[in-house]
Amino acid sequence: MIENTILKRRFKVHPQAHRLTGVTTLIKLISTIKFSLKAMSTIEFIKSLNQIKLLSDPRRMAILRLLMAQPATLSQLGKTLGEHPAWVRHHLKQLEEAGLVELVTTKASGGFVEKYYQAKARAMIFQEVILPEPSSSEMLLLMGSHDMALNRLAQRLRDEAQVDILVLPVGSMDGLVALRQGIAHLTACHLLDAESGEYNLPYLRHFFPDRRVSAITLAHRIQGLMTAPGNPRRIQGLDDIAHGDIVFINRNPGSGTRLWLDKKLGELGLRVEKIRGYNREASTHTAVAQAIRSRRADAGLGLEAAARVAGLDFIPLFQERYDLVLPAELIQERRVQIILDYLNNTAFRQLLAELAGYEAVHSGELLTP
Repeated sequence: MIENTILKRRFKVHPQAHRLTGVTTLIKLISTIKFSLKAMSTIEFIKSLNQIKLLSDPRRMAILRLLMAQPATLSQLGKTLGEHPAWVRHHLKQLEEAGLVELVTTKASGGFVEKYYQAKARAMIFQEVILPEPSSSEMLLLMGSHDMALNRLAQRLRDEAQVDILVLPVGSMDGLVALRQGIAHLTACHLLDAESGEYNLPYLRHFFPDRRVSAITLAHRIQGLMTAPGNPRRIQGLDDIAHGDIVFINRNPGSGTRLWLDKKLGELGLRVEKIRGYNREASTHTAVAQAIRSRRADAGLGLEAAARVAGLDFIPLFQERYDLVLPAELIQERRVQIILDYLNNTAFRQLLAELAGYEAVHSGELLTP
């Protein structure tokens, strides 16, 4: 369940992810970095308002950080902090009751028993979300890939069905991590598995081997290269962006668009060092379009819809499936059923028809990994 606390951290995908060819290899890489699903014992995710309140006191924060480095006794902590052991005991007891520190060993010394305490994790992360109290609307937090149709869908549902979807574009990979860790109710992704040629489902099988999740197809959509109106640089394909005189604007690491680009560059033998602007990043398709429209870049990879809205030229490269992903147990909830009903009605198809490059043939289909 999502608690009413505040999001403090976003996840990042390893910068070498573009060199990987399959979802299995990518998941292995993810497991070596700080948000590893198999190394959670070294990281504590702060999800309690009481814990946040306790750590807002700089004295308790100082004690906790010392105990994250190594075990210590009351006397040792008092000496380091320049405080009486009784003072330390008062704050340490509160940290222990909150589940942030624990007694790890005792040692007899000079007729006394010294108690050694240690933090329960080597690092602690604040990553929660503040949500309003229940109201007439039914709120869902979606963290995932950016999509123009999704934003319009969220607005329609908010206005017409009192279902409030808060959309936070963090990228496909970060969205799956957020769903895995219970920060978001649902996510959205468009991740191509190079080994199988399948979208999204292989990633869901690897991210959620022990949990049932479902995918709902929102739409198929076309991506390609956006260029300035009239295409003054005469860009024809990805080969052209590696010439050195073309200024490129990239998407953020972990986004499905960035992962597709890095895979394709590898297939074409194009080195990222040759692409001017490869490390300049935008977090949404519309931000890429605006960078080109304002002449801060010559080209970028993104949605046809974003290019057309911004009045840009567009070179189509591929079509992809864009899915919503959520825990299977949420499918029967009223607010999710409202979304499913809307995806299958004429109004949603009309909404997609207003956006270039979108196809609604499979919209609303329920997929199981």
